[in-house]
Amino acid sequence: MLERFMKHIDTSLSFLKGKRLLLACSGGVDSVVLAHLCAGTGLDITLAHCNFGLRGAESDGDETLVRNLATTLGVEVVVESFNTMEEVKRKKGSLQMVARELRYQWFNKLMDAQGFAYVLTAHHADDNLETFLINLSRGTGMDGLSGIPEQNNRVIRPLLGFSQEDISEFAKSEGIQWREDSSNAESKYLRNKIRHEIVPKLKELHPTFLENFQRTQAHLQQTNKLVHKYIQEIRAHLFVDDGNATKINIVELKKHHPLEPIVYGLFQEYGFTAWEDINQLLEAMSGKEVFSKTHRLLKDRTHLILSRLENNDDEMFLIHENDMKMEIPVRLTLQNVKNVEKSERNVVFLDKEKLNFPLVLRNWEKGDYFYPFGMKGKKKLSKFFKDEKVDVISKKRQWLLCSDHEIVWVVGRRPDERFKVDGTTHNILKITLIA
Repeated sequence: MLERFMKHIDTSLSFLKGKRLLLACSGGVDSVVLAHLCAGTGLDITLAHCNFGLRGAESDGDETLVRNLATTLGVEVVVESFNTMEEVKRKKGSLQMVARELRYQWFNKLMDAQGFAYVLTAHHADDNLETFLINLSRGTGMDGLSGIPEQNNRVIRPLLGFSQEDISEFAKSEGIQWREDSSNAESKYLRNKIRHEIVPKLKELHPTFLENFQRTQAHLQQTNKLVHKYIQEIRAHLFVDDGNATKINIVELKKHHPLEPIVYGLFQEYGFTAWEDINQLLEAMSGKEVFSKTHRLLKDRTHLILSRLENNDDEMFLIHENDMKMEIPVRLTLQNVKNVEKSERNVVFLDKEKLNFPLVLRNWEKGDYFYPFGMKGKKKLSKFFKDEKVDVISKKRQWLLCSDHEIVWVVGRRPDERFKVDGTTHNILKITLIA
């Protein structure tokens, strides 16, 4: 196995040579064998062990074994202990997901602080099969069926081409010591149930079942690459940058077939999962929205508008009388001038004596109204936005300049008639919005 491993490093992962590598080592047979193989190949590894404190003396025994392994191999070791159950209570997540998050947060912190190039994990071919079956049972797309990638950014999995049997036989033949995690035998976890009850029956169907599965999954991975390339070409054609949002022409989108998987491919990376809602959005009335945890997708007449969610509700920013500029939330410059120049959307001239400082910059709210410059009477901002064909995303980002509770300027769009410069004005304030 060592020769196969060395050949794999030479042919597929040669970039690991000469790099400082962090090796995730639990003390189980998979990660202990990976440590022996990496040391035998001459890779520069440091063992990283997480003590989650979930099994009392067993957890401490795992830590001791990893420390002794580092001594045996002549490599460095780093250990971190976690109050895992407290984190589970705080985050209200599953034990497995919280532990995984804690582990990778620590790995990333170590890599950034100490200059490790990659973290190596001991996932193998049987893990890939189990993951495939888990995803299949839950319902998944091509990504879920394509399996665990050998490289995912800074995470490398050098054992994916090796089976659990390969690893166990190598450990026994080399007299390698490891620890068994007693929780791995429990059937309450879906992965364990698949590992102990389903995978053995599948392997009974054909003596080379795992090898056949690996070839099939390799074909799926290649097909998935083609799909991703096709989706990227469509995205490059349809997605048009529009400042803080992205616009997608609905008519052009609907020319592509089959439409549903293309929509899935275009928007899955933005966290959307309600695919039926997104497909219905194409035929919905303007103003209809669908949300993921990070993004909003809005139907606006002829386009879908994709934008990142921002949490700027109820924010207010003050402008004092002697302030000459503002950088947040928008860039403004303020000048005392003698004359009114040509009017532009990004420039407003105000009668300074009509203003009560400090002025306030805030987001628009339902029920807001103002007296549009050049018009008689007041107008609700919602009606103004509709007449100006302002989409929902832009409305949510719209800033208002206010004096006391009165709107002075719908920033970048229209000033208020009540604060205009007239024949009685002595002090003129020029405010410019810097794009």
